[in-house]
Amino acid sequence: MKIMDLLKVEKPGRYVGMEYSFCKKRWGDASVRWVLVFPDVYEVGLSHLGLRIIYHRLNSLEGVLADRAYTPWPDMERYLRSRKDPLLSIEQRAPLSSFDFVGFSLQYELSYTNILTVLDLSGIPLRAAERSERDPLVVAGGSCVFHAEPVAEVFDLMVIGEGEEVVVELVELYRKWKKEGGTRRGFLEEARSIPGVYVPAFFSPVYSPAGRLADIKPLFPDYTGVSKRIVADLDGGSIDAEGDIIPVMGIVHDRLTVEIARGCTRGCRFCQAGYIYRPVRELSPGRVIERVLRGVEKTGYEEASLLSLSTGDYSAIQVLLPLITKMLEKYRTAVSLPSLRVGTLTEEMIGAIKRVRKTGFTLAPEAGSERLRRVINKDISTDELMTTAEKVFKSGWKLLKLYFMIGLPAEREDDLEGIVSLCRELWKLGKPHRARLNVSVSTFVPKPHTPFQWCGQASREVIAEKLAYLKDRLRRFRGVTLKWHDPGQSFWEAVMARGDRRLFDVILRAWEKGARMDGWTEQFRENIWYEAAADFGISPGEYALRSIAFEEVLPWDHLSTLVDKQYIFEEYGKALSGEYTGDCRYRGCTGCGVCDFREIKPVIWGNDSLKLELERKYEKERMHLDGEVGEFWYRFYYVKTDLARFFSQTDLQRLLARAARRAAIPLAYSKGFHPHPRISFVDAVPVGMESLCETGYLALTHKMDPEEILKRWNSELPGSVEIARVCEVQGKPTIHIPEEMWYRVEGLGDEEVLTLSRWLNSLSDNDILEVPKAKGIRKVLLKDVMMVMEFTGKNSILVGLRTKEGLIVRPQHILRHAGIDEERIAELRMVKVGYERPRELTHEVFNAL
Repeated sequence: MKIMDLLKVEKPGRYVGMEYSFCKKRWGDASVRWVLVFPDVYEVGLSHLGLRIIYHRLNSLEGVLADRAYTPWPDMERYLRSRKDPLLSIEQRAPLSSFDFVGFSLQYELSYTNILTVLDLSGIPLRAAERSERDPLVVAGGSCVFHAEPVAEVFDLMVIGEGEEVVVELVELYRKWKKEGGTRRGFLEEARSIPGVYVPAFFSPVYSPAGRLADIKPLFPDYTGVSKRIVADLDGGSIDAEGDIIPVMGIVHDRLTVEIARGCTRGCRFCQAGYIYRPVRELSPGRVIERVLRGVEKTGYEEASLLSLSTGDYSAIQVLLPLITKMLEKYRTAVSLPSLRVGTLTEEMIGAIKRVRKTGFTLAPEAGSERLRRVINKDISTDELMTTAEKVFKSGWKLLKLYFMIGLPAEREDDLEGIVSLCRELWKLGKPHRARLNVSVSTFVPKPHTPFQWCGQASREVIAEKLAYLKDRLRRFRGVTLKWHDPGQSFWEAVMARGDRRLFDVILRAWEKGARMDGWTEQFRENIWYEAAADFGISPGEYALRSIAFEEVLPWDHLSTLVDKQYIFEEYGKALSGEYTGDCRYRGCTGCGVCDFREIKPVIWGNDSLKLELERKYEKERMHLDGEVGEFWYRFYYVKTDLARFFSQTDLQRLLARAARRAAIPLAYSKGFHPHPRISFVDAVPVGMESLCETGYLALTHKMDPEEILKRWNSELPGSVEIARVCEVQGKPTIHIPEEMWYRVEGLGDEEVLTLSRWLNSLSDNDILEVPKAKGIRKVLLKDVMMVMEFTGKNSILVGLRTKEGLIVRPQHILRHAGIDEERIAELRMVKVGYERPRELTHEVFNAL
C-alpha cells in the first residue's frame, strides 16, 4: 500500500509497528517462519500476554523467525480489498501466505469471523481441506481451542493447553519433515504424536436422525482424544518480561505485565479458566522481583501488573507486594493487581498499592446474595465485601467498580434484589468519602468444561426483564452508574461456545453477509447472524438455551482439560444443593483428577519465611544519583519524520517519556494521586504531519549535562524521532504558542497546482477561512492567518501561517479552503519546517533536512 494512504483510515498507528524491543530477524536467516495472529485490532491483540510469550519463545530459537499480525479494522479491510493488496505482517511487511505457519490465538468466540477476514485477505483458503502443499499450516491456540468445534474446519491443527513447549516440538518436527520432503498430510500424521496437538481432520462427528450429536469418531485407534499440555515449572518454562514489546500507540493494557502464577482452584462453577488452567503453579518470589525490576528498567513503563487468575491468592503476596512497591518508588512506577479477590486484600496491601499511584479498584461479587454465591462456589460473604469496600474508601479511592452476572443457574428474584441491596449499602458506605460506584452486569454464558456446561442460558425475554428491574432500582442512587454487556452478544457467545462443526457454515455465511468485529458492540449486527442460521435451517437457541443431559455427547468430549468429567458433574450437583467445594490449596485435594503428583502438581511457594531472605537480597535496589537534587528545567528540540507522522501527539509524548525512563534520565513528576512526568510541549502536531522543529521542556530532579541527556535519550528512540538539541533554562518556563509556523507541502499534482494558482490570484481581503474545532467552526479572515503561499518547485509549496488569538491554522485548512479534494490532501506530504521563514528551502535543502 502507499504509505500516505494510511491517513485515509482510522488510527494509522495500528499498521505501522515501530515498537521498541521487538525481535526482528532477517528473513533469509530463518529456515522456519511463523506469523502469530490475534484476531482483533492491534491495541487489543498486543495487550494479550499469551501471544507475546509464544512470540518470544519462537524467536529465542536458532533459525526461527516469528512475526505478528492483527485483524484490520473494517476501513482498512475495505482499503486493502479495493487495491487487491494482501494483509502484511507488522515487522517483515510480508504477506501471511509466505510464512510456514500462521498461528491464531483464540480467546473469544465472537472473534471467529475475524479469523476468516485475515485468511481471506492473505489469499489462504478458509478450510484446511482446501489448502495445497504450498499453503502455510494454520494453527490455533488459546482458551477457546478447548471448545472450538465451530471453526475446527479452518485449522490444520490446534494446540490444546499451554504452548511454550509444544511450538518448539512443532518446529523440530517441521524441520525434519521439510528435510525429508514429506507431504502436508504426512506432517499432520506425525504431529498428532506430540502431546497436546489436536488435528481436527482426524475426528469426524456423527449426528442422530434427530439432529443431535451422537458420536465423535476418531480416524486412528491410537488417537481417540487429546489432553492439554501443562508447563509444570514456570521458573524454567515461562518467558521473562525483559523481552516485552513496547508500542508507540496506546493499547488496552499499556503496562508491564509479569505473570506470577497460572491456574486457580477456587472452583467458581461458571469460570472456565478455573478448570482449564489447573493446577496452580506460582513463579518463585525471587524470580517475580527480578522480572519486575528488569522489566521496568528495560521498558520504561509507568505501571507494572502482577498477573494471574487470582493475584491476591499468590501465597507470598503479603511479603512480595510491599517489597516490590517500595522498590518501584524510585522509578515512579505503580503496581496493579488486576485480579483481586475479596478476603485476600489487607490494609498493608492497600497501602502498598497506593504508595506510588492509585490505580483502579474492582470487586467481583458476581451474585447479589450469599445463597447464590454458594451456588456458584464464590466463597465471599456480604460482610467481607463491606469490610473490603470500607478499607478501599478510607484509603482514598473515589471509584469502586463492581461486577455481577444475571441469568445464573438457580437465580431467583430475591437474588436480583440482593444486587440492589448490596449496591445501596456500598453506596452509603462511599457517600461520606464522595465515592462513586460503577456497576457492570453481564449475562451468564454456560461454558464448556465447567459444572454449568449442561445448563441452558436464560432467554432474551428473561434477561430483558432482569435488566429492566436493575435499571429501575439503581437509577435512584446518585453516584451509581449501571452498565451492561449486550445480551445479544452474550447469546451468540453461548451459541458458539456450545456449538458443533455444523455452525461453521453459519459463521462463513454471516461473514459473507458482512459480520465483522462481532466482539465490538458498535460493529455487532445480530440480524446477520439470524439470517445466516436460517439459511441452513439451524436454530441458534438449540445450542444456547437448551439444558443438556449428562448422557449426551458433548462436542468437546474428545478434548480433555484433565479434570474428570464425573467430578465436574458432581460439582453441578453441589451447585444445585448450595454446597461449597473448598480450594485444594487450603483444604486438601478435592479429587478433580488433574494432578499426578509426580510431574503435574501444585507449586506453592509460601510466605513469611521469605520475608527476611527477600529483603536482604534486594535491599540495595535503590537509586543513587550524584549531583544536586531539586528541579532543573531543560528545553529540547526534536524531529519527527517518516512513520512517526502516523502517531498522535499523545502517543509521541508517551514515547518520549518512556524513552527517557529507559535512559535513566531522572525525570521530575507532578504531585497528587496520579503523578506524571513533567514534560510539556509547545505545539501538538496533527497526525500525518512531519516536523523538523518541535520544541518541548522537561524537568529533572538532578542536574545533568545537556549533551548526556541528548545521548542517552536518542539511544532509546526509534530513528524517525530524534532529539536534535538540549539546553538548560533557568526556572520553570512559560510556554507560548509561536506567532508564526512555516510548512512545506509536497506531492501536488498538476491540477492541484493550477487550482492553487487560480485561487491565489482570486483572493481578496474579505476571504473568510473556516477552521473546524472540537466545539464547532471558528471563522477568521484569511489575510490575518496566511502570510505566504508560494511555489518552491514544480509540485511543492511553502506556506507561512500566523497564530491568531490562540487559533493554530494548518496547511490542511488552507488547501481545503482553496478547493483541494480531501482525499488528495491526505496523500500530500506536509512538513513543519520552522517558526520563521526559512532562508533557503530548495528541494535539495529540504531533503537534506
